[in-house]
Amino acid sequence: MPVGSDPPAANLPRTWRPLGPRIAGAAAGGALAVMTTLLWLGFDDETRASVTPFQRGTVAAMFLLGFGCLYALIRSQVQANENGLVVINGYRRHEYVWAEILAVHLAPGAPWVTLDLADGTTASAMGIQGSDGARAKQAVRELRALVNRPNAPGD
Repeated sequence: MPVGSDPPAANLPRTWRPLGPRIAGAAAGGALAVMTTLLWLGFDDETRASVTPFQRGTVAAMFLLGFGCLYALIRSQVQANENGLVVINGYRRHEYVWAEILAVHLAPGAPWVTLDLADGTTASAMGIQGSDGARAKQAVRELRALVNRPNAPGD
């Protein structure tokens, strides 16, 4: 591709998900499950018998809370379709038509992409994370090509 030319726009629909955080989240979730199980199995019978149902419920609730936070990180994504962009950050979903998105930024050292919106605000898009390095830069180029193309679908 010649220097200064725009990359071809991604085929639609297109979904970007963070790789590094997904791996880290899955590993942390697995480690949490293994550590909880090994801790329980490491107790002697007398200690296990002395644990009340309320205490067991508290440990289960803490495990589910930790897993819920990790799952929110894992499910973050950015979906481009003919009508616009769907951004899922954790458990929140935001939909933007192409005309609403003015620019796509991933500043050096930034954790994730920021979208400049037509109403003067910005929106985070955690589905493209700076920690993914070259993969994130390629995703930003593809997304910019979609945002900046003339005759964008849905316009």
